[in-house]
Amino acid sequence: MQTQSKKPHVGRNIQMIRYIRGISQTDLGVQLEDRLNRSFSQQLISDIEGRENVEDDDLLKQIAEILQVTPEALKSLDLDNAINVIGNTFNNNDSATQNYNLPIYHQSTIHQTYNNPLEKLIELFEKEKAELKAEIEKLKRKKK
Repeated sequence: MQTQSKKPHVGRNIQMIRYIRGISQTDLGVQLEDRLNRSFSQQLISDIEGRENVEDDDLLKQIAEILQVTPEALKSLDLDNAINVIGNTFNNNDSATQNYNLPIYHQSTIHQTYNNPLEKLIELFEKEKAELKAEIEKLKRKKK
């Protein structure tokens, strides 16, 4: 079985990180309007998120800054591959579904942490979690 090496889908990466950050398409558009002095409707942000590539480097840089990531992360993060790796390696240990006659082949395609899209996603979640905890503590202190 031969697999094709696909380039990461930049628009989906923007969408996923925007979603993780809790930023709406409209909010992203407003922030881009402020930075680039041109109109960015919710529909235009949706169109950008549907693109496999974003050719405008300045636009990509501004989006990355708003999402608090690097443009390289948006270009290289392969969320489809990360999800595929998780799906292919998950085992719920349900004996009713196990097939003991099949040999298990595991060939890691991810050799280094900095190339691991799953590690990048986990790091992003951990950072967001820490920021939320800090914000909750700050609000608790204000309330007292």
